[in-house]
Amino acid sequence: MRFSPRLFLRLAYINLVLIKHGLDDIILATHLFRPLRFLGWFRPWVWIPRKQAERGVRVRRALEDLGPIFVKFGQILSTRRDLLPPDIARELARLQDRVPPFAGADARRIVERAYGESLDSLFRNFEDEPLASASIAQVHGATLLDGREVVVKVVRPAIERVIERDLEILYTIAELAERYWSEGKRLHPVEVIREFDKTIHDELDLMREAANASQLRRNFDGSELLYVPDVYWPGNRGNVMVMERIHGVPISNIDELRRQHVNLKVLAERGVEIFFTQVFRDSFFHADMHPGNIFVDTSDPESPRYIAVDFGIMGSLNPVDHRYLAENFMAFFNRDYRRVAELHVESGWVPPETRIDEFEAAMRTVCEPIFERPLVEISFGALLLRLFQTGRRFNMEVQPQLVLLQKTLLAVEGLGRDLYPELDLWQTAKPYLERWMRDQLGAKAFMRKMQRELPKWGEQLPSLPGRLNDALDRTDNALQELKGQRTEMERLRAEMRQGNRRHFATSIGAALIVSAFIITALDGYTPRMLGDTGTPVISWVLGGLGALLCLSAWPRD
Repeated sequence: MRFSPRLFLRLAYINLVLIKHGLDDIILATHLFRPLRFLGWFRPWVWIPRKQAERGVRVRRALEDLGPIFVKFGQILSTRRDLLPPDIARELARLQDRVPPFAGADARRIVERAYGESLDSLFRNFEDEPLASASIAQVHGATLLDGREVVVKVVRPAIERVIERDLEILYTIAELAERYWSEGKRLHPVEVIREFDKTIHDELDLMREAANASQLRRNFDGSELLYVPDVYWPGNRGNVMVMERIHGVPISNIDELRRQHVNLKVLAERGVEIFFTQVFRDSFFHADMHPGNIFVDTSDPESPRYIAVDFGIMGSLNPVDHRYLAENFMAFFNRDYRRVAELHVESGWVPPETRIDEFEAAMRTVCEPIFERPLVEISFGALLLRLFQTGRRFNMEVQPQLVLLQKTLLAVEGLGRDLYPELDLWQTAKPYLERWMRDQLGAKAFMRKMQRELPKWGEQLPSLPGRLNDALDRTDNALQELKGQRTEMERLRAEMRQGNRRHFATSIGAALIVSAFIITALDGYTPRMLGDTGTPVISWVLGGLGALLCLSAWPRD
């Protein structure tokens, strides 16, 4: 691990911010400063107590002071209840991605540089005052030459340099944690940072965000659940995105929703359905569903429709995780805790030697209290925390690819709690999941698969007889080759047996001949049992037998 001067200065600044917010104990607890822990007693505030906020509040404020990358990382980290105490996780969930805007003149220059021409060539007007400002980009209102109202999203100047610097810090901290923290090997902090690295770089590419928006719009085309603004592709560049301007009530403005007599129960239920539709039907979901990114179309108060913006963070699941998650949800809803335990083992989320009956009992203890209760009495945060604590007992490895899904699930909980606290999430989600499972595993799924495969079969069918004949010829040739190899093996085996016999006969014959020479060489010192007159006879007999054996071992042409 190499510390560049830039990295050292940034680490020094981070330490100053931690001290400012009364988090200097974190510094002294690190492996690097552990030998100097005694210096903590010389801090003035140890002897003269200072008034401080709660620990979680101080951590949140420190991240806000450290800048937008730490704020965004804190938001994602808040979903990892296995890594954090409850008070800190709760405060991190309150982090807001709000930063001061940069000048409208700078935004104009960035857009004109991206287009290589003046704004007048594309826009009738461009508003210098931004509509919203976040850590990665800010949004300006504009009007196209044909009169359509749009928004123009512009990436912050020099943000890439800030991101790379802070990611270097986060990787350093994660590597230290994985090396020296007892839980580091199981929780994979470096993989968590790597996932965050990928997410933050995806947000920098506005062409990618525009493609995400187009995909989500197609997925919900004609739907009464969710509306996605249209992308204006001619105006899009890597650091500039142009899309339809929407008008709706922010979902956080519940007083206005009530004033317009919006059916909040329907709105809350549709939020749950949108989540499960994105995750299980499409395996492509909006992973940044905080209140600032969600609006409500109130044109029909009894049938309100969600409007989504900001598609920089999207999640997806591979087919294996997709299937296991669906089955896990169904097993949870059916209170089949044994199946939950089996799925965790089958998916590799817990070690294969895990005892199913013990894991089943642990899952039952965690999940049973939450069923048949309204959402107001249930905290997904508390549930996730208990699940992670249970997983730690069974050495359950954290799945970094599921971090965004956890984050989205917590956001859905927050929206549902604000809109309609009496919502029964389980009863709302269960029918949808059952329908999805039927569609995936039933006759309809089989027919869809057949329908997808028919064009391929139609293309391959005319060549099938020729390919079958070629396959039969290759099989026959292979059998003939195997037969020849078997014959050759038998011949080699017979030669080896014959060679072994020859070797044995030659060895015995040579031994007898040597014995005859030894007995002859004794010359009067023959053992008494042979007798004085027996020496020549025995020598000739042994030598003759040895010679016969050696001659019999010679190959005959």
